[in-house]
Amino acid sequence: MNSPAINSTTPYESYVYAYPHKTAYRPLPERPALRDLWADQPKDALSLYLHIPFCEVRCGFCNLFTRIGAPDGLTTAYLDALERQATAVREALGPDEPVRFAAAAFGGGTPTFLTASELERLCDIAEKSAGADLRAVPLSVEASPATATADRLAVLADRGTTRLSLGIQSFVAEEARTAVRPQKRADVEAALSRIRDAAIPVLNIDLIYGIDGQTEESWRYSLDAALAWRPEELYLYPLYVRPLTGLGRRPNDSPAAWDEHRLRLYRAGRDRLLAAGYEQVSMRMFRRADAPAQSAEGPADHACQTDGMVGLGCGARSYTAELHYSFDYAVDMREIRTIVDDYVGRPEADFARADYGRWIDAEEARRRHLLQSLLQARGMPVAEYHGRFGSSPWEDFPAELAAFVERGWLVDDAALLRLTPEGLAHSDAAGPALFSADVRAVMAAYERK
Repeated sequence: MNSPAINSTTPYESYVYAYPHKTAYRPLPERPALRDLWADQPKDALSLYLHIPFCEVRCGFCNLFTRIGAPDGLTTAYLDALERQATAVREALGPDEPVRFAAAAFGGGTPTFLTASELERLCDIAEKSAGADLRAVPLSVEASPATATADRLAVLADRGTTRLSLGIQSFVAEEARTAVRPQKRADVEAALSRIRDAAIPVLNIDLIYGIDGQTEESWRYSLDAALAWRPEELYLYPLYVRPLTGLGRRPNDSPAAWDEHRLRLYRAGRDRLLAAGYEQVSMRMFRRADAPAQSAEGPADHACQTDGMVGLGCGARSYTAELHYSFDYAVDMREIRTIVDDYVGRPEADFARADYGRWIDAEEARRRHLLQSLLQARGMPVAEYHGRFGSSPWEDFPAELAAFVERGWLVDDAALLRLTPEGLAHSDAAGPALFSADVRAVMAAYERK
């Protein structure tokens, strides 16, 4: 297995929310037909993801595929294209075959940037064009405080939303401004009140630590402000300053001092949530022990990592066992606008083929399964891995796992691969350490735009 040894000196090398990352995707000259890609894939428990690439403001830390605002008519044109794509994809899955979606999510961007009537249409596309029964499966939707209005929330609740994720980042106004996320505490509290009134079963709150000027005291203030609403889930994200985003510099501390500061804040946040009755699901995700389950498999990190992912919309990924594919990717606003304009102009037939992606061979499939399982706090039974691949992870990845044990990141257990508390704290170094040399090289060669 051609993976490098751990070579990171920082616990915050990169946030691994998908493997391989989209910067490892390249144009597919053959433009494979989706019908062929999905022909032999299991279709009894697919996941559906719809991407809305619009926000009312772009946060300073954000490198997601989204644009600020939408000229008159663009959201309608985007939904028109989304419907064309959903129709083409459902046809490719096999119009006469039994296809079942077991989970659904709307992300972005900010899905609630759409008006209430546009959200109704979005749900119709997911149900009537793609074929998902939204009221029968877990449905997760992302929102911002400004767009979590009563009429939008009423639509989402009526259409079966089981989880609403609200990006707050900080309850301290000065910190929110520093992160280029201007918002008033009163407006945030009003949005939370409306969400609770809508009776959506699971509320998730996103918070960020490592903002310039943030202290342990102000971090505890945000944590306690969030806990006052008893959210079923909390995500604690370390701040990253990425190329082409609004935050063009690191905080004033040296990189090493900033790393230590973020680790202190992470540990303080983790300990505060554990003491408040939350269970740690991953480095980022904490779930209230008495929260309603979202699936028969129990709580999971919302990372859109499973095979059998059907992504619709400009910026969405799709995963088959052999190919991960999407549309072109960018962070720069001008480039994003160009890609969105291309998407809305496509005819239905053009959505029946894959444009950008990366083929997944047997080694990468093993590596991906290990990575996404190991980064969960519950770990991975070795027997589960053997049952899927016919080999042992210790045989396939001896150097990587031995290095984790040596660093105190991995419990040395023959039956269960599980990160130690220190290993979970260093998930953003452990994850990249499992990238293959090939994927690292392709990501390094990616030309940012």
